[in-house]
Amino acid sequence: MLDLVSLRRDFHMHPEVGFTEFRTATKVVEILTSLGYEVIYGQEALDGPSRRGLPAQGVLEEAYERALRDGANPAIAEKMRGGYTAVIGVKKGKADGPTVAFRFDMDALPVLESKDADHFPQANGFRSQYEGNMHACAHDGHTTIGLGLAEKLADGDFSGTVKLIFQPAEEGVRGAYSIVQKGIVDDVDYIFCHHLGVNVPLGEVHGGSHGLLATTKLLAHFHGVSSHAGASPEHGKNALLGAATALLNIHAITRFSTAATRVNVGVLEGGTAANIIPAYAKMIVETRSESEEVNAEVEKRVRNIIASAAAMHELDHEIEVIGGAIPINYDDDMADLALGEARHVEGFHSFKKGEYNAMGSEDASFLIKRVQDLGGKGTYMSIGTDIPAPHHHPKFDIQEEILPRTVELLNRIARRLLT
Repeated sequence: MLDLVSLRRDFHMHPEVGFTEFRTATKVVEILTSLGYEVIYGQEALDGPSRRGLPAQGVLEEAYERALRDGANPAIAEKMRGGYTAVIGVKKGKADGPTVAFRFDMDALPVLESKDADHFPQANGFRSQYEGNMHACAHDGHTTIGLGLAEKLADGDFSGTVKLIFQPAEEGVRGAYSIVQKGIVDDVDYIFCHHLGVNVPLGEVHGGSHGLLATTKLLAHFHGVSSHAGASPEHGKNALLGAATALLNIHAITRFSTAATRVNVGVLEGGTAANIIPAYAKMIVETRSESEEVNAEVEKRVRNIIASAAAMHELDHEIEVIGGAIPINYDDDMADLALGEARHVEGFHSFKKGEYNAMGSEDASFLIKRVQDLGGKGTYMSIGTDIPAPHHHPKFDIQEEILPRTVELLNRIARRLLT
Protein backbone atom coordinates (compact mmCIF):
# COMPACT_ATOMS: atom_id res chain seq x y z
CA MET A 1 0.00 0.00 0.00
CA LEU A 2 1.31 3.44 -0.94
CA ASP A 3 2.51 5.66 1.89
CA LEU A 4 0.95 8.94 0.78
CA VAL A 5 2.82 11.14 3.24
CA SER A 6 6.23 9.71 2.29
CA LEU A 7 5.37 9.98 -1.40
CA ARG A 8 4.29 13.59 -1.07
CA ARG A 9 7.45 14.47 0.86
CA ASP A 10 9.62 12.85 -1.79
CA PHE A 11 7.96 14.91 -4.50
CA HIS A 12 8.30 18.01 -2.31
CA MET A 13 12.04 17.47 -1.94
CA HIS A 14 12.47 17.21 -5.72
CA PRO A 15 10.41 20.07 -7.22
CA GLU A 16 10.61 20.36 -11.01
CA VAL A 17 9.19 23.29 -12.96
CA GLY A 18 7.02 23.04 -16.06
CA PHE A 19 8.08 20.59 -18.79
CA THR A 20 11.11 19.51 -16.71
CA GLU A 21 9.21 17.10 -14.41
CA PHE A 22 11.38 14.17 -15.52
CA ARG A 23 11.95 12.59 -12.11
CA THR A 24 8.37 13.14 -10.97
CA ALA A 25 6.87 11.79 -14.18
CA THR A 26 9.07 8.69 -14.28
CA LYS A 27 8.03 7.88 -10.70
CA VAL A 28 4.41 8.24 -11.78
CA VAL A 29 4.96 5.88 -14.72
CA GLU A 30 6.62 3.30 -12.49
CA ILE A 31 3.82 3.31 -9.92
CA LEU A 32 1.03 3.23 -12.51
CA THR A 33 2.75 0.34 -14.29
CA SER A 34 3.12 -1.57 -11.04
CA LEU A 35 -0.62 -1.15 -10.47
CA GLY A 36 -1.48 -2.65 -13.84
CA TYR A 37 -2.43 0.50 -15.71
CA GLU A 38 -1.92 1.08 -19.39
CA VAL A 39 0.47 4.02 -19.33
CA ILE A 40 0.77 6.61 -22.08
CA TYR A 41 3.63 9.08 -21.85
CA GLY A 42 6.26 10.95 -23.84
CA GLN A 43 5.27 12.15 -27.28
CA GLU A 44 2.19 9.90 -27.17
CA ALA A 45 0.71 12.09 -24.41
CA LEU A 46 1.61 15.62 -25.57
CA ASP A 47 1.29 17.45 -28.87
CA GLY A 48 4.81 18.82 -29.25
CA PRO A 49 4.17 21.85 -31.50
CA SER A 50 1.39 23.19 -29.27
CA ARG A 51 3.44 23.21 -26.06
CA ARG A 52 3.55 26.75 -24.73
CA GLY A 53 6.43 28.39 -22.90
CA LEU A 54 8.79 25.46 -23.41
CA PRO A 55 12.09 26.07 -21.57
CA ALA A 56 15.30 26.46 -23.56
CA GLN A 57 16.98 23.26 -24.69
CA GLY A 58 19.86 23.76 -22.26
CA VAL A 59 17.44 24.08 -19.34
CA LEU A 60 15.63 20.92 -20.41
CA GLU A 61 18.86 18.96 -20.67
CA GLU A 62 20.16 20.15 -17.33
CA ALA A 63 16.91 19.12 -15.63
CA TYR A 64 16.98 15.78 -17.46
CA GLU A 65 20.49 14.99 -16.24
CA ARG A 66 19.60 16.05 -12.70
CA ALA A 67 16.60 13.71 -12.74
CA LEU A 68 18.80 10.80 -13.78
CA ARG A 69 21.23 11.57 -10.96
CA ASP A 70 18.33 11.60 -8.50
CA GLY A 71 16.90 8.23 -9.42
CA ALA A 72 14.77 8.70 -12.52
CA ASN A 73 14.42 5.51 -14.56
CA PRO A 74 16.62 6.13 -17.64
CA ALA A 75 14.52 4.01 -20.01
CA ILE A 76 11.36 5.89 -19.08
CA ALA A 77 13.00 9.32 -18.92
CA GLU A 78 14.46 8.91 -22.41
CA LYS A 79 10.95 8.96 -23.89
CA MET A 80 10.31 12.25 -22.08
CA ARG A 81 13.49 13.95 -23.22
CA GLY A 82 12.91 17.41 -24.62
CA GLY A 83 10.03 18.21 -22.29
CA TYR A 84 7.44 15.52 -23.01
CA THR A 85 6.54 15.00 -19.36
CA ALA A 86 2.80 14.25 -19.40
CA VAL A 87 1.66 10.85 -18.13
CA ILE A 88 -1.75 9.25 -18.73
CA GLY A 89 -2.85 6.18 -16.80
CA VAL A 90 -5.75 4.15 -18.22
CA LYS A 91 -7.62 1.38 -16.40
CA LYS A 92 -10.46 -0.46 -18.09
CA GLY A 93 -13.14 -2.00 -15.90
CA LYS A 94 -14.72 -5.41 -16.11
CA ALA A 95 -17.61 -4.23 -18.26
CA ASP A 96 -18.41 -1.45 -20.71
CA GLY A 97 -19.35 1.96 -19.39
CA PRO A 98 -18.41 5.65 -19.49
CA THR A 99 -14.91 7.10 -19.34
CA VAL A 100 -14.17 9.19 -16.27
CA ALA A 101 -11.04 11.36 -16.16
CA PHE A 102 -9.22 13.07 -13.30
CA ARG A 103 -6.49 15.71 -13.75
CA PHE A 104 -3.43 16.08 -11.45
CA ASP A 105 -0.77 18.74 -12.07
CA MET A 106 2.86 17.91 -11.25
CA ASP A 107 4.99 21.02 -11.69
CA ALA A 108 6.66 23.24 -9.10
CA LEU A 109 7.51 26.94 -9.05
CA PRO A 110 10.74 28.98 -9.27
CA VAL A 111 10.44 29.96 -5.57
CA LEU A 112 13.22 29.77 -2.99
CA GLU A 113 11.81 27.72 -0.12
CA SER A 114 12.03 29.05 3.43
CA LYS A 115 14.67 27.73 5.84
CA ASP A 116 12.87 29.12 8.88
CA ALA A 117 12.58 26.68 11.77
CA ASP A 118 8.79 27.03 11.88
CA HIS A 119 8.42 25.98 8.24
CA PHE A 120 7.10 22.40 8.45
CA PRO A 121 9.12 20.90 5.54
CA GLN A 122 12.31 22.46 6.93
CA ALA A 123 11.60 21.23 10.46
CA ASN A 124 10.81 17.72 9.25
CA GLY A 125 13.63 17.23 6.77
CA PHE A 126 11.86 17.43 3.43
CA ARG A 127 12.59 20.98 2.28
CA SER A 128 13.40 21.36 -1.42
CA GLN A 129 16.77 19.95 -2.48
CA TYR A 130 16.65 22.04 -5.65
CA GLU A 131 17.50 25.56 -4.50
CA GLY A 132 15.27 28.11 -6.19
CA ASN A 133 12.52 25.60 -6.98
CA MET A 134 9.69 24.78 -4.61
CA HIS A 135 6.31 23.07 -4.47
CA ALA A 136 4.58 26.25 -3.35
CA CYS A 137 1.17 25.47 -4.85
CA ALA A 138 0.28 21.95 -3.60
CA HIS A 139 1.06 20.11 -6.83
CA ASP A 140 3.16 17.65 -4.87
CA GLY A 141 -0.06 16.84 -3.02
CA HIS A 142 -2.07 16.65 -6.24
CA THR A 143 0.35 14.16 -7.81
CA THR A 144 0.29 12.06 -4.65
CA ILE A 145 -3.52 12.07 -4.62
CA GLY A 146 -3.55 10.91 -8.24
CA LEU A 147 -1.37 7.93 -7.40
CA GLY A 148 -3.44 7.15 -4.32
CA LEU A 149 -6.54 7.13 -6.51
CA ALA A 150 -4.78 4.88 -9.01
CA GLU A 151 -4.18 2.37 -6.23
CA LYS A 152 -7.83 2.51 -5.10
CA LEU A 153 -9.08 1.81 -8.63
CA ALA A 154 -6.44 -0.75 -9.58
CA ASP A 155 -8.87 -3.66 -9.04
CA GLY A 156 -10.82 -2.62 -12.14
CA ASP A 157 -14.01 -3.64 -10.36
CA PHE A 158 -16.24 -1.19 -12.21
CA SER A 159 -17.97 -0.68 -15.54
CA GLY A 160 -16.19 1.71 -17.85
CA THR A 161 -12.76 3.31 -18.02
CA VAL A 162 -10.75 5.52 -15.70
CA LYS A 163 -8.26 7.95 -17.22
CA LEU A 164 -5.78 9.63 -14.87
CA ILE A 165 -4.08 12.69 -16.39
CA PHE A 166 -0.80 13.77 -14.79
CA GLN A 167 -0.18 17.17 -16.34
CA PRO A 168 3.05 19.13 -16.66
CA ALA A 169 3.37 22.91 -16.68
CA GLU A 170 0.16 24.10 -15.08
CA GLU A 171 2.04 27.11 -13.73
CA GLY A 172 1.97 29.72 -16.45
CA VAL A 173 -1.11 27.86 -17.78
CA ARG A 174 0.89 25.98 -20.40
CA GLY A 175 0.53 22.20 -20.22
CA ALA A 176 -3.15 21.32 -20.59
CA TYR A 177 -3.53 22.87 -24.04
CA SER A 178 -1.10 20.42 -25.65
CA ILE A 179 -2.83 17.49 -23.92
CA VAL A 180 -6.11 18.64 -25.44
CA GLN A 181 -4.48 19.06 -28.86
CA LYS A 182 -3.23 15.46 -28.63
CA GLY A 183 -6.81 14.25 -28.26
CA ILE A 184 -6.30 12.72 -24.82
CA VAL A 185 -9.74 13.74 -23.52
CA ASP A 186 -11.73 13.26 -26.73
CA ASP A 187 -13.20 9.99 -25.43
CA VAL A 188 -13.94 11.30 -21.92
CA ASP A 189 -17.54 11.49 -20.69
CA TYR A 190 -16.86 13.05 -17.27
CA ILE A 191 -13.85 15.00 -16.01
CA PHE A 192 -13.01 16.19 -12.50
CA CYS A 193 -10.22 18.61 -11.68
CA HIS A 194 -9.37 19.98 -8.26
CA HIS A 195 -7.02 22.13 -6.23
CA LEU A 196 -6.00 21.97 -2.59
CA GLY A 197 -6.08 25.08 -0.44
CA VAL A 198 -7.08 28.20 -2.39
CA ASN A 199 -8.46 29.96 0.69
CA VAL A 200 -10.76 27.05 1.55
CA PRO A 201 -10.33 25.76 5.14
CA LEU A 202 -9.72 22.16 6.13
CA GLY A 203 -12.95 20.17 6.14
CA GLU A 204 -14.65 22.24 3.43
CA VAL A 205 -15.30 21.13 -0.15
CA HIS A 206 -16.44 23.26 -3.07
CA GLY A 207 -18.05 21.01 -5.66
CA GLY A 208 -17.82 23.69 -8.33
CA SER A 209 -15.76 26.87 -8.23
CA HIS A 210 -15.82 29.92 -10.43
CA GLY A 211 -13.90 33.16 -10.62
CA LEU A 212 -11.09 31.61 -12.65
CA LEU A 213 -10.06 34.10 -15.31
CA ALA A 214 -9.37 33.87 -19.00
CA THR A 215 -5.75 34.79 -19.60
CA THR A 216 -3.09 35.07 -22.29
CA LYS A 217 0.65 35.15 -21.60
CA LEU A 218 2.71 36.83 -24.33
CA LEU A 219 6.46 36.99 -24.93
CA ALA A 220 7.46 39.93 -27.13
CA HIS A 221 10.89 40.31 -28.74
CA PHE A 222 12.15 43.72 -29.89
CA HIS A 223 15.08 43.85 -32.34
CA GLY A 224 17.01 47.08 -32.99
CA VAL A 225 20.57 48.11 -33.87
CA SER A 226 23.40 48.64 -31.40
CA SER A 227 25.65 51.65 -31.58
CA HIS A 228 27.94 53.70 -29.35
CA ALA A 229 25.70 55.70 -27.02
CA GLY A 230 28.13 58.63 -26.87
CA ALA A 231 29.90 58.76 -30.23
CA SER A 232 27.13 57.76 -32.64
CA PRO A 233 23.75 57.33 -30.91
CA GLU A 234 21.89 58.38 -34.06
CA HIS A 235 23.01 55.20 -35.81
CA GLY A 236 21.40 52.97 -33.20
CA LYS A 237 17.82 51.76 -32.82
CA ASN A 238 17.03 51.33 -29.16
CA ALA A 239 15.12 48.10 -28.56
CA LEU A 240 14.81 48.71 -24.82
CA LEU A 241 13.33 52.15 -25.41
CA GLY A 242 10.73 50.63 -27.73
CA ALA A 243 9.87 47.98 -25.15
CA ALA A 244 9.59 50.61 -22.41
CA THR A 245 7.28 52.66 -24.61
CA ALA A 246 5.11 49.58 -25.03
CA LEU A 247 5.12 48.89 -21.28
CA LEU A 248 3.80 52.34 -20.35
CA ASN A 249 1.03 52.20 -22.92
CA ILE A 250 0.03 48.63 -22.06
CA HIS A 251 -0.55 49.69 -18.48
CA ALA A 252 -2.68 52.57 -19.77
CA ILE A 253 -5.19 50.25 -21.48
CA THR A 254 -8.68 51.28 -20.41
CA ARG A 255 -10.82 49.21 -18.03
CA PHE A 256 -13.98 47.56 -19.37
CA SER A 257 -17.59 48.05 -18.27
CA THR A 258 -18.64 44.53 -19.27
CA ALA A 259 -16.10 42.44 -17.32
CA ALA A 260 -13.22 42.86 -14.91
CA THR A 261 -9.79 42.91 -16.55
CA ARG A 262 -6.16 42.69 -15.55
CA VAL A 263 -2.98 43.48 -17.47
CA ASN A 264 0.61 43.27 -16.28
CA VAL A 265 4.09 43.48 -17.73
CA GLY A 266 5.98 41.12 -15.46
CA VAL A 267 9.33 41.01 -17.25
CA LEU A 268 11.26 43.66 -19.16
CA GLU A 269 14.86 42.91 -20.05
CA GLY A 270 17.36 44.43 -22.43
CA GLY A 271 20.72 46.02 -22.87
CA THR A 272 24.31 45.02 -22.19
CA ALA A 273 26.15 48.16 -21.05
CA ALA A 274 25.58 51.84 -20.24
CA ASN A 275 27.41 53.03 -23.37
CA ILE A 276 25.70 50.72 -25.89
CA ILE A 277 22.35 51.35 -27.57
CA PRO A 278 20.40 48.14 -26.75
CA ALA A 279 19.85 45.99 -29.84
CA TYR A 280 17.48 43.55 -28.15
CA ALA A 281 14.81 43.61 -25.48
CA LYS A 282 12.14 41.19 -24.36
CA MET A 283 8.90 41.65 -22.54
CA ILE A 284 6.56 39.15 -20.89
CA VAL A 285 3.03 40.41 -20.44
CA GLU A 286 -0.25 38.86 -19.35
CA THR A 287 -3.87 39.79 -19.88
CA ARG A 288 -6.78 38.48 -17.81
CA SER A 289 -10.54 38.87 -17.72
CA GLU A 290 -13.70 37.23 -16.40
CA SER A 291 -14.80 37.08 -20.03
CA GLU A 292 -13.01 35.13 -22.75
CA GLU A 293 -14.17 37.69 -25.31
CA VAL A 294 -12.96 40.68 -23.28
CA ASN A 295 -9.62 38.99 -22.66
CA ALA A 296 -9.26 38.55 -26.42
CA GLU A 297 -9.94 42.26 -26.92
CA VAL A 298 -7.37 43.26 -24.30
CA GLU A 299 -4.85 40.91 -25.91
CA LYS A 300 -5.53 42.54 -29.31
CA ARG A 301 -4.85 45.98 -27.83
CA VAL A 302 -1.62 44.76 -26.24
CA ARG A 303 -0.48 43.38 -29.59
CA ASN A 304 -1.33 46.68 -31.32
CA ILE A 305 0.62 48.67 -28.73
CA ILE A 306 3.68 46.43 -29.10
CA ALA A 307 3.58 46.73 -32.89
CA SER A 308 3.10 50.50 -32.75
CA ALA A 309 5.90 51.00 -30.21
CA ALA A 310 8.24 48.91 -32.35
CA ALA A 311 7.32 50.91 -35.47
CA MET A 312 7.80 54.23 -33.63
CA HIS A 313 11.40 53.27 -32.85
CA GLU A 314 12.03 51.50 -36.19
CA LEU A 315 12.35 48.08 -34.58
CA ASP A 316 11.46 44.60 -35.72
CA HIS A 317 9.36 42.54 -33.32
CA GLU A 318 7.78 39.13 -32.80
CA ILE A 319 5.12 38.00 -30.35
CA GLU A 320 4.55 34.44 -29.17
CA VAL A 321 1.89 32.97 -26.91
CA ILE A 322 3.55 31.20 -23.99
CA GLY A 323 0.45 30.38 -21.94
CA GLY A 324 -3.28 30.75 -21.75
CA ALA A 325 -6.52 29.70 -20.12
CA ILE A 326 -10.25 30.28 -20.42
CA PRO A 327 -12.95 30.59 -17.74
CA ILE A 328 -14.40 27.40 -16.28
CA ASN A 329 -18.13 26.75 -16.50
CA TYR A 330 -18.77 23.69 -14.38
CA ASP A 331 -21.78 21.40 -14.74
CA ASP A 332 -24.18 21.70 -11.82
CA ASP A 333 -24.97 17.99 -11.64
CA MET A 334 -21.28 17.09 -11.48
CA ALA A 335 -20.72 19.58 -8.67
CA ASP A 336 -23.74 18.15 -6.86
CA LEU A 337 -22.44 14.61 -7.34
CA ALA A 338 -19.04 15.56 -5.91
CA LEU A 339 -20.64 17.19 -2.87
CA GLY A 340 -22.93 14.23 -2.38
CA GLU A 341 -19.96 11.88 -2.21
CA ALA A 342 -17.99 14.27 0.01
CA ARG A 343 -20.74 13.99 2.64
CA HIS A 344 -19.78 10.32 3.05
CA VAL A 345 -16.06 11.03 3.64
CA GLU A 346 -14.99 11.40 7.24
CA GLY A 347 -13.43 14.79 7.91
CA PHE A 348 -15.50 16.83 5.46
CA HIS A 349 -18.17 18.90 7.19
CA SER A 350 -18.78 21.98 5.03
CA PHE A 351 -20.13 21.73 1.50
CA LYS A 352 -20.48 24.58 -0.98
CA LYS A 353 -21.12 25.09 -4.68
CA GLY A 354 -20.65 28.11 -6.86
CA GLU A 355 -18.23 29.83 -4.53
CA TYR A 356 -16.06 32.57 -5.98
CA ASN A 357 -12.42 31.54 -5.65
CA ALA A 358 -10.14 34.35 -6.78
CA MET A 359 -7.37 32.00 -7.82
CA GLY A 360 -6.13 33.63 -10.97
CA SER A 361 -6.34 31.26 -13.92
CA GLU A 362 -6.30 27.49 -14.51
CA ASP A 363 -5.56 25.66 -17.73
CA ALA A 364 -7.69 22.71 -16.60
CA SER A 365 -10.27 24.97 -18.26
CA PHE A 366 -9.16 23.66 -21.66
CA LEU A 367 -9.62 20.05 -20.57
CA ILE A 368 -13.09 20.68 -19.12
CA LYS A 369 -14.20 22.77 -22.12
CA ARG A 370 -13.08 20.10 -24.60
CA VAL A 371 -15.02 17.40 -22.77
CA GLN A 372 -18.10 19.63 -22.63
CA ASP A 373 -17.80 20.57 -26.32
CA LEU A 374 -17.92 16.86 -27.19
CA GLY A 375 -21.03 16.24 -25.11
CA GLY A 376 -19.47 15.35 -21.77
CA LYS A 377 -19.53 17.05 -18.38
CA GLY A 378 -17.04 18.28 -15.81
CA THR A 379 -16.33 20.38 -12.77
CA TYR A 380 -13.48 22.05 -10.91
CA MET A 381 -13.41 21.41 -7.17
CA SER A 382 -11.64 23.20 -4.34
CA ILE A 383 -10.58 20.94 -1.45
CA GLY A 384 -9.86 22.76 1.80
CA THR A 385 -6.61 22.67 3.71
CA ASP A 386 -5.35 25.30 6.10
CA ILE A 387 -2.14 26.88 4.85
CA PRO A 388 0.49 28.83 6.84
CA ALA A 389 1.23 31.20 3.96
CA PRO A 390 -0.36 32.06 0.60
CA HIS A 391 0.13 30.02 -2.54
CA HIS A 392 3.46 30.75 -4.28
CA HIS A 393 4.97 31.92 -0.97
CA PRO A 394 8.31 30.56 0.39
CA LYS A 395 6.52 29.19 3.48
CA PHE A 396 3.54 27.62 1.71
CA ASP A 397 2.55 24.16 2.95
CA ILE A 398 -0.49 21.87 3.17
CA GLN A 399 -1.97 19.67 5.90
CA GLU A 400 -1.06 16.13 4.95
CA GLU A 401 -4.23 14.65 6.44
CA ILE A 402 -6.04 16.00 3.37
CA LEU A 403 -4.26 13.49 1.11
CA PRO A 404 -6.13 10.24 1.99
CA ARG A 405 -9.34 12.21 2.46
CA THR A 406 -9.20 13.55 -1.10
CA VAL A 407 -8.22 10.14 -2.48
CA GLU A 408 -11.35 8.68 -0.89
CA LEU A 409 -13.53 11.46 -2.31
CA LEU A 410 -12.26 10.93 -5.85
CA ASN A 411 -12.57 7.16 -5.48
CA ARG A 412 -16.21 7.56 -4.46
CA ILE A 413 -16.86 9.87 -7.42
CA ALA A 414 -15.33 7.37 -9.83
CA ARG A 415 -17.20 4.39 -8.37
CA ARG A 416 -20.47 6.32 -8.42
CA LEU A 417 -20.19 7.12 -12.13
CA LEU A 418 -18.85 3.69 -13.10
CA THR A 419 -21.46 1.59 -11.30
